[in-house]
Amino acid sequence: MHLSDYFNELPLIAILRGIQNHECVEIGRVLVHAGFRCIEVPMSSPNALESISLLVQHLPKNCLIGAGTVMNEQQLDQIHQLGGRLIVMPHADVKLIHAAKQRGMICTPGVATLTEAFAALAHGADALKLFPAESVSPSVLKAWRTVLPASTLCLPVGGVRPDGMSAYLNAGANGFGLGSNLYQAGDTVAQVKNRADAYVSAWKLMSS
Repeated sequence: MHLSDYFNELPLIAILRGIQNHECVEIGRVLVHAGFRCIEVPMSSPNALESISLLVQHLPKNCLIGAGTVMNEQQLDQIHQLGGRLIVMPHADVKLIHAAKQRGMICTPGVATLTEAFAALAHGADALKLFPAESVSPSVLKAWRTVLPASTLCLPVGGVRPDGMSAYLNAGANGFGLGSNLYQAGDTVAQVKNRADAYVSAWKLMSS
């Protein structure tokens, strides 16, 4: 399957940085109930691999589960063995992109320049993570859109709030990666639910 298949209903990736094993399934289910289908656990989280395994086991099979802050092939192999299918990187390591695609995984590398963007796409990137979003403003993204292939999925990540999505959407964004404005370590399930609902409501309002 392609990333766009998971984006049909809601093109938002939940980034659960700092999630703990004892809470990951409950929070994952709250996100799925809200409409999320893509969940990323950064490798810098405590016991990230165990959390990914739990999410893969307990969430519906139509969810795309994987890892962020993936830095090397060893991590990539560990995630693949656990059933993770999504690889998100803070950078555009073309060798790592190629390795992920060889394993049939969906790969979203981080880019901040057009040079990085074209190199990532040439090596099979499924989408571009515009990171940090502050460095690729809506006006910059609009300019990028004049030269990037029309089919390119562009996902601003970092500091994106519900009321800040429309400017990027109008500039050509296809979705978003949502981090600390959706989930922070120590948040309650109720807090995550409220934020998830706010993002989903904002998206539906913009895309209606």
